[in-house]
Amino acid sequence: MTVLLPLAACGEGEPDSNTVEVPVDTAVPAEPETGDDAVEDLAEATPMAERVATIGLLNKRNNVSQDFEMRPGESVEEGPVIIRLEACERTAPYEFPQETGAFVQVDVLGRGQTQHSRVFSGWLFKQNPSLNVVEHPIYDVWVKDCEMAFPGEE
Repeated sequence: MTVLLPLAACGEGEPDSNTVEVPVDTAVPAEPETGDDAVEDLAEATPMAERVATIGLLNKRNNVSQDFEMRPGESVEEGPVIIRLEACERTAPYEFPQETGAFVQVDVLGRGQTQHSRVFSGWLFKQNPSLNVVEHPIYDVWVKDCEMAFPGEE
């Protein structure tokens, strides 16, 4: 049994050339097959707790930048800024395009305040920093690297 689905405007009469036949009784697999070597390799990649990210912090007022090496779950306090790393990832060497990213939270203590306020929470990407930007007038934060290994990688 098939059903005719017109892709153009609804009208009366015969289906035109924009009609597609879709079989109704075709079964769709519930889960993808897991026999793929690439999927198995990802499961054997460096565990999250053992990964190390390098995060850069720039103070735009005095033009001082610092790099921090952090593991997921760690936080660093530098002056009025707290940077917390939740996760870091990079694509496998056989995947393209190559991406390196980190999920970061940035809290800043404003002048005259007693508590830090969250100015950013999200993924930062090394190869495309404009996807997510820490928007703060004084501080800039970016991901520089995520050290992790995949099976078969040197």
